[in-house]
Parts: sequence; structure tokens; C-alpha cells
Amino acid sequence: MHPAMIEWYRRRHARDSESAEHVSCGSGCGPRRGFGSEHGHRFNGGSDEDFGGGAFGVRRPLRFLAWKLELEEAQVSELAKVLNELKTERAQAAVDNRRSTSAFADGIAGETFDETKVSEAASLRVQTAERLRDAVVKALRRIHAVLDPEQRERLAYLIRTGALSI
Repeated sequence: MHPAMIEWYRRRHARDSESAEHVSCGSGCGPRRGFGSEHGHRFNGGSDEDFGGGAFGVRRPLRFLAWKLELEEAQVSELAKVLNELKTERAQAAVDNRRSTSAFADGIAGETFDETKVSEAASLRVQTAERLRDAVVKALRRIHAVLDPEQRERLAYLIRTGALSI
């Protein structure tokens, strides 16, 4: 068995044998404060796979941040609102991207190149990128206001290392 699989196996089977009231956060974590610890949440309940990459909604990033940043319940509530708004804006950007792609295709499909249609599609992409940029800046400003200095440092580390994508 590969060494990485041994650790996964141990964590998986240790979790199955724990009681529901026990808070387990893996090796190297210190005392818990805030969200989760007083409610009996098991921070590694779904193992690391739950916090992996991919296109997912608000729930998993929120759980991940609550765990990594040791957020208070009020902070989790505010962060949920911020992430939900950002998710909505990204979904709209994806729709706009599909529309502009379709317009690009329509512009080159005809007998002659349709400069107007392609220019409008390109403008839509720029507007979408600007709107998404503004939404990310607004979200980061709101997140900054919610977190304490230590939590901000941890969030910055997660962003720098690529563990969290904004």
C-alpha cells in the first residue's frame, strides 16, 4: 500500500470509530474556538476530499473557511452572504461568456465577417470581466471587515498557497 493511502486509511477508520460528540481536526491543530467546537461538529467528518477543488457552491468553501480560520458563528453567517453573492455573480459571468462565444461563432459563420456582432461580443466579455472584478473586490472588502487580524493572515496564506481560489 502506498504511504499516502495508509494515512488516508487510518483517518477514515479512526473517524468511523469516534463518537458524534468528539471534535476531531487532524494532527497539528490547536484549541478550537468559535464555530463548530461547542456544537460537536466533526471538522474532518468528510476528510480532505470535501474541501477539494472543482466547481462547487457556497457550502463547501464556507465549511472549509470556518474550519481553517476558526470562525465565530456571526462571521460564518456574514461570510455565507458574501460567498453567495460572489457565486451568483460568477454564474452570471458564465452565462455572459456563453453568449459572447455564441456571438463570436455567429460573426464568423456567415458569408462575410460580421464586425459589429464580433465587436459587441468582445465588449460583452470586457463588461463581464469588469463586473466580476468589482464583485471580487467588494467580496474581499467585506471579508476583510468580518475577520480579525489573525484570521486575515491565515486567509492570505490560503490564497497565496492556492488552497483557496478567489
